[in-house]
Amino acid sequence: MTTASPKPGQYAIDGPRSEITFVTKHMFGLGTVRGSFRLRDGSVSLAEPLTGSRVHAVADAGSFHTGNSNRDRQVVSKALLDADAYPEIVFTSTRAELDAAGAWALPGQLSAHGVRAPVTFTVTKAEVDGDEIAVVATATVDRYAHGVTRLKGVAARYLQLTATVRARHADAGSA
Repeated sequence: MTTASPKPGQYAIDGPRSEITFVTKHMFGLGTVRGSFRLRDGSVSLAEPLTGSRVHAVADAGSFHTGNSNRDRQVVSKALLDADAYPEIVFTSTRAELDAAGAWALPGQLSAHGVRAPVTFTVTKAEVDGDEIAVVATATVDRYAHGVTRLKGVAARYLQLTATVRARHADAGSA
């Protein structure tokens, strides 16, 4: 892998090789919970200049996994995510910004539980490997902003998300 500039164009997110992990607190902030969601698919459109780039990513709400089956069942139930009614968690960004510290940020909208709310992912790592890009980006998500407000005190309000995304250029492999 290199840190060379990626080729502008459309990239398809490779769901099986990508993931969304999170860290949050529970039990009134005394315990740490780590888990993941499955990133189903999406696309990255890299523009020249990069500020015109776009991202669209779809995660499966029902794939919430912490290793505790009782907790996982409760989170995907109507009590919190209601994954049957709202099966997708979608992030869409229509631009990229270079912040004061020199890091790339992807401001956008996160739709979860049927509610869209603003969120900004900060790119912490970006690499190019031939016709593929690998990006790691982090964000803080406020579950209350999405109407997921039950179990206050038992489940934390904020989740620290890390998206590890691999995407392949649309022209890759074509002659």
